[in-house]
Amino acid sequence: MPRRAANTSASATILIVDDEAAFADLVAERLTGSGYRVLRADDAAGALEVLTVETPDLLLVDVQMPGMSGIELVEKLARQDRLPPTVVMSAYGRLETALAAVRAGAIDFLSKPFRLPEIELKVQLAIERSRALQGPAGRMGRTTGHSTGDASAAGGGELFHGMVGRTASMRALFVQIDRVARFSSTVLVSGESGTGKELVARALHDASPRRSAPFVAVNCGAIPENLLESQLFGHVKGAFTDASADRVGLFEQAHEGTLLLDEIADLPLHLQVKLLRVMQEGEIQRVGGNRPIQVDVRVVGASALPLSSQVDTGAFRLDLYYRLSVIELKVPALRERLDDLPLLIEHIVERCNRRLGTVTTGVHPHALTRLMAHSWPGNIRELQNVIEQACVMSETDEIGVESLPEGIPGGRRDGSRGAAKTAMLPSDSLSIPRAVEATERALIVAALEKTNGNRTHAAELLEISQRTLLNKIVRYEVDIPGQVGRPPGR
Repeated sequence: MPRRAANTSASATILIVDDEAAFADLVAERLTGSGYRVLRADDAAGALEVLTVETPDLLLVDVQMPGMSGIELVEKLARQDRLPPTVVMSAYGRLETALAAVRAGAIDFLSKPFRLPEIELKVQLAIERSRALQGPAGRMGRTTGHSTGDASAAGGGELFHGMVGRTASMRALFVQIDRVARFSSTVLVSGESGTGKELVARALHDASPRRSAPFVAVNCGAIPENLLESQLFGHVKGAFTDASADRVGLFEQAHEGTLLLDEIADLPLHLQVKLLRVMQEGEIQRVGGNRPIQVDVRVVGASALPLSSQVDTGAFRLDLYYRLSVIELKVPALRERLDDLPLLIEHIVERCNRRLGTVTTGVHPHALTRLMAHSWPGNIRELQNVIEQACVMSETDEIGVESLPEGIPGGRRDGSRGAAKTAMLPSDSLSIPRAVEATERALIVAALEKTNGNRTHAAELLEISQRTLLNKIVRYEVDIPGQVGRPPGR
């Protein structure tokens, strides 16, 4: 591929940390030839020594090294708030390794073996991204694997373009959005109803070069079929009985911006054909019109239904599915990221206080335990409704069990004690030990959130020793607020 380092490489310094000298020599030679300034270290200790006198624009670090591993090096630098933008390399290219790297603070992951042009492209994109995220002072915010540029990064970068999360799955999603946003590729956002797919689409738009142009969203299932074509493509005067004037469609409204087609699985087959043509040709034709109109629109499709299964039943065109799913972003269900629940609740409570004038300060640990035990079939949308109701109904400044609405285990209108007790158990289990573990973990998470990660105070709230708390943090793999990386002892 042609080398494109003329602008990106200017004044860019890269530190390669790898104990395989022959491999590091090849990479260093390639990057030096592209105009980068390259530094070398054979292990983590050598890298730490270099970083005392140098501030590289990018760190390329191998995972498997003698002594401190690459992941441990990233964690150490992140804790010290001096982690440069980092790409982690590993010959063990498993998803778990990639997530561990992102969780530690890396912005990208590269599986060995790879071709030299591939690492050159990775380096170029990583440096472009880091420079784009630099503030007026020329210094990036703390690296958490995603942009903190537009959003206020409460709690060390947990708010990303309106989305809240610190779990590995959400951090990985933030990194994917940041990586994909710069390109105009079509994106399919999949996830259960209520998970926040529109927020993902908005984040893609806000993080992209199209951010100053319109973001337009339409729910394909909410508009009658006979009106949807006119809504999407517009119409000319006289095209049908009620067409008293020309109308600009949503594609034209989104010109040079982003169009979100929500619930795209509901798009009728004849409109799927027209949508495919628009995406291939970059032009639309208004209903009743005979003149093609050029449009430059990034299309983002969103679906709560698996489109592949819709293809199998004939309800969705295979060619359109392939065109849409050039890149697919999957939004995790709330039950798959329960460690984010306290953070989400805090965010929702603050918003309710501003919007409704309530004065809620937080959630009682017992109420949080009940919320952690709920299965959340409605995901974030259901959580928002539950917390808003609780803020309004609470007679104190703290949401207690008695303030929880019907449907939450132990809530004020939950009529069945048996149902409440069953809902407290892990899904598909009647195991008493597992139920005890789930409750213990929920209480520990609540105590750590309430004390902002202070383990001494958390142990006091839980009425256990610090040693016992630390053991349980390690056992249950609980993330400590404010601490980047693994729990103590892991």
